[in-house]
Amino acid sequence: MPYVLIIHEVADYPAWKAIFDGAAGIRRDAGELAYQVLKYDTDPNRIVHYSLWRSLDAARAFFESDRLIEIRAQAGVKAPEFIYLEQLERGVLDASH
Repeated sequence: MPYVLIIHEVADYPAWKAIFDGAAGIRRDAGELAYQVLKYDTDPNRIVHYSLWRSLDAARAFFESDRLIEIRAQAGVKAPEFIYLEQLERGVLDASH
């Protein structure tokens, strides 16, 4: 399964989140299937966006598009780091044992 991990700083989380939520349709249309948004425990404006995609090619095309570069600028995103990942394994550890 293809995943993308994005780590970036935002100028203002509520402002970023409004733009992020407003882009849900274009993210879905580009191939994003599911996501998680996390923050650093010591910095509420340091955001991690972890998402599942139809393909890494679709994710790269989306995140490298001029449209997304413009949206990131509007959202106050600073120096995003994109990490493209393929899942090797997934498991759940049973706490009852």
